[in-house]
Amino acid sequence: MRMVDFSPVRFDQSWAKVLAPYESELKSIEKSLEGKITYPSYESAFRALTIPLEKVRVVIFGQDPYPTPGNATGFAFAVPTDVKIPASLRNIFKEYQEDLGRNQMPSSDLSQWSNQGVLLLNRALTYSPDGELSSDDWIPITNAIAQELGERDVVAILWGNDARNLRHYFRGNWVIESAHPSPLSAYRGFFGSKPFSRTNEILEKNNLPPVTW
Repeated sequence: MRMVDFSPVRFDQSWAKVLAPYESELKSIEKSLEGKITYPSYESAFRALTIPLEKVRVVIFGQDPYPTPGNATGFAFAVPTDVKIPASLRNIFKEYQEDLGRNQMPSSDLSQWSNQGVLLLNRALTYSPDGELSSDDWIPITNAIAQELGERDVVAILWGNDARNLRHYFRGNWVIESAHPSPLSAYRGFFGSKPFSRTNEILEKNNLPPVTW
């Protein structure tokens, strides 16, 4: 894997051209978080970008990382396999089962998805329990990532209002959007949205291999 050290964060070198214009913003974020507790740690904030840009086939955008210590991994919605599955991920798995008609669920670290080029990203890459850093500070950076992906053959799954604000970066027929899978909103359009089967329909319609969800 070709990694860039944008100290203290690391990501595949293919993302350097996307992030380089935001070096000053990243340094500002790093400075504001120095010595602070964040979820995930700032060093892990870009773990999702260890997937080479050219291998991304699907992006799932959420809103904020999990606020519970030990849950956020740097991959949106994923958690370590040794922790209790959060409510949002339980709802994702419930929709997964309904959509695909499967009983068995993927690992909670969602590595099966990311290993196939599914980019798992939140609008904000860290959560600060003390409010030291606003989610808005990440928006220029995740906007730039969305803009780059929108110029490629990438299906965008947008969960929640913050994520849905990115729809204009993507071709309309490559976007699947719904309410967030949080218990507060899942029944307002997330359940029944069939994001997994619809993603594969888009990929196959464009002669691209489906994701083995």
